[in-house]
Amino acid sequence: MVLQSPDNLDISVSSRLHLSRPSTSRSASTSSIRTSRSAINLLPHYQASGIPPVPSTPLAPQLSFPHVSTDNAVATSVSSSASSINAIEAGDVTGGAMLMSPVDADTDVVDAEGIVKAADGDTAQALRESLKKTLNYQDDVTLRARRKSSSVTETTIAHDAEYAPRQYFVLTHAGKPVFMTRQGRLSDEELTNVMGIMQALISVYADDGDKLRCINAGETRITFLLRAPLYYACVSSWGEPESVGRLHLEYLHLQILSVVTGSQLSKIFERRTNFDLGRLLDGTESFLHSLIRRLQFDMSMTTASLNVLKIDATVRGKVAELLLPPKEMKDTLYVLLFADNKVVTLVRPKKHSVHPADLHLLLNTVSSSALSSTLDSSSWLPICLPKYNSNGFLYAYVSFMSKPNTSVSIPPSDAQPLDSTRDPAGANHENNSSGVTEDMKTGDVHVGLAVITANRDGFERLQEWAGTVIETLRAKGWLASIFTAAENQDITASGLGIPGLRHFIYKSRTHVQLVTPNWEEPYADESERTRLITLYQLVHDAVHARSGQPGGPLKLQFIRTDTECVLGWVTSPFELYVALSPKLPKSAAVAAANALTRWVKKGEAELFLRDAPVF
Repeated sequence: MVLQSPDNLDISVSSRLHLSRPSTSRSASTSSIRTSRSAINLLPHYQASGIPPVPSTPLAPQLSFPHVSTDNAVATSVSSSASSINAIEAGDVTGGAMLMSPVDADTDVVDAEGIVKAADGDTAQALRESLKKTLNYQDDVTLRARRKSSSVTETTIAHDAEYAPRQYFVLTHAGKPVFMTRQGRLSDEELTNVMGIMQALISVYADDGDKLRCINAGETRITFLLRAPLYYACVSSWGEPESVGRLHLEYLHLQILSVVTGSQLSKIFERRTNFDLGRLLDGTESFLHSLIRRLQFDMSMTTASLNVLKIDATVRGKVAELLLPPKEMKDTLYVLLFADNKVVTLVRPKKHSVHPADLHLLLNTVSSSALSSTLDSSSWLPICLPKYNSNGFLYAYVSFMSKPNTSVSIPPSDAQPLDSTRDPAGANHENNSSGVTEDMKTGDVHVGLAVITANRDGFERLQEWAGTVIETLRAKGWLASIFTAAENQDITASGLGIPGLRHFIYKSRTHVQLVTPNWEEPYADESERTRLITLYQLVHDAVHARSGQPGGPLKLQFIRTDTECVLGWVTSPFELYVALSPKLPKSAAVAAANALTRWVKKGEAELFLRDAPVF
């Protein structure tokens, strides 16, 4: 498919963002990347239950800036917050056999969000009235903006603003703290007050049969996700769409479910409504902190896809054949070989695909724990993969391999499974100080093998089989090839020779996999990367209508700022997000997008995991 330059694409370069659209395109209210200060101090965004979801049928290509909905039932229709999967969906996936399943918009991680406790007394009534007044005022402004809107939407971008770290909070429906990223900065009294205010705000709308989605206070947005018996909140001033905050909170919820299943949570809080879940999760905070770090810049999680290691297709194919489990290992679910957060190959049952979110959780869990600090040793841990089954545990055999010609002192046969109840995180591993190399300490490549099984007593059999597999990988030289490929991921935007290209994100919707280059100038600085990621998120939100845009999904979105222009292009086989020089003319931007798709097509054998064997 070749992208044609639409005649009506006329976007000016200035310090303000201008978007031209056909006169027949949908109208949208102004949305800020970095919102200016407002006289409205508290703008609640909520959604009544029972509102139908946004249609997923794409419209004809048109230009539109993302519209962040007020989520008021009168203003517009948006997808229901009761679905835990909406925030992770990245559109329908088409094509042949898939390693990963497309996101199912009708499936919930938890059967219901539960009943939110309502606040009582004069305090709740006064708070409700105050919130209603600000909401009504904001709705009037929104409606006036829509009536006055024309074919151009302007958005101010504050390039000199600093991006303060996002803050995340998890609390129970009784207001007890479970997790927060600002731990230690607040006194016990301040923490109690913060959690109490959040619980009260949620209860105010529960009393009216609504669910609080987000609050805008000046430049700050507080996004809520209700997954009773737990409530989640994200505080951000980055200017990203609301859907991004909800995605982050959804992943936090899934990470907690990977440690404590949905059925366990329900039983615990049925017996004790004021149960202190924070104590039960003590020791697993590293999983949550690691996940949050990845969520800030990892677009594979935003696009519901996987990062795959670029490697010779022949080596990948031979390694995949080697990883096929024998018939006697009938309880095996997945066999995964990975390098850091990139998948080398994945072997799965013939009639079963894997959800991207489950693999993200698995990679985050094994990489953020002590498992990755010991080389050539075996680990065994129970883990719940919520998209596979949110109410039960599977078991993961994990082994990180040393680089060939690196001396280690612990052979795989020395490890023994321990009782998982001894470790708060549910993991057990054989530690040896000599097993930690300087390479691991300095953050070099981690190559690991993970086998997921339903057999809780299968450790010894898996250890024996995995030992044979690892020995073969070393003997054939394939392990050395994997380390070399992981250490030399040389994809750069400048190296492709496409004029004006600065960065890109290419998602194969057929394979549900992602290709993205290394960061380089002008995005070497974290603040510059943050700005670009926020622009990507805005474009992604627009083309998929994540914020309930009235016209539904788009096929094309183009925005230009004084620092870069970003093009989003969605087709059946792929999604493409491209960052280009702001001085690049329209025709050159279109040519760059087409040249990039040709480059991906030419190298897809190395870039994507295709035709992996099944069992």
